[in-house]
Amino acid sequence: MASLTDRMVRAAKLDVHLYEEVEADKDAMGQAAIVVVLSSLAAGIGSYQMVGSIGGLISATIGALIGWAIWAFITYIIGTKLLPEPQTQADWGELLRTIGFSSSPGLIRVLGIIPIIGGIFLLIASIWMLIAMVIAVRQALDYHSTLRAVGVCLIGWIVQVVILGVLLAPFMK
Repeated sequence: MASLTDRMVRAAKLDVHLYEEVEADKDAMGQAAIVVVLSSLAAGIGSYQMVGSIGGLISATIGALIGWAIWAFITYIIGTKLLPEPQTQADWGELLRTIGFSSSPGLIRVLGIIPIIGGIFLLIASIWMLIAMVIAVRQALDYHSTLRAVGVCLIGWIVQVVILGVLLAPFMK
C-alpha cells in the first residue's frame, strides 16, 4: 500500500492515476478518511480568525466534515443515478475514496489563520479542492466528459449549500 503522504501529494498534484489507484484500492478508505479529517482540521484552524474561539474552531471543523459528507453523498446520487454516462459504474466506497483524497489541497487552509492574507489561502484551497474533486468524480464515475463531472460537482455543491443553510439556520439567530 502506498504511503498516505505520497498519495496526498499526488492527489494535490491532480494526478489522475492516483485517483484511479484509490478508486480501486478498497483498503484506502482509512487513508481517505484521514485526509478528510486533516483537511477539516486545517479548515477549522484556518478559520479561527473568523470564529474567534475554540468552540468556533471545533464547530468549523465539524461543519467542514459534515459538509464533505453531504457533498459526497449528493454527488454520488447525482453522478450515478441522475447524470451517469453509459459506462458509469461506481459504488459509494469508490466515490468516497476518490473524493476523500481530493480534500488533500485543503491542508493549506491552515494558513487561513494568518492575519490579513489568510483569506487568500482559504480561497486558493477551495478552488484547488474543487478542481481535484472534479478529477476525482470523473475518474470514480468513469466519465469521458470533464464537463459532466464539473456539472455533477456544481449541482452537488449547490444542493449541499442549501442543505447546510437549512440545517444551520436555527443556529444563526
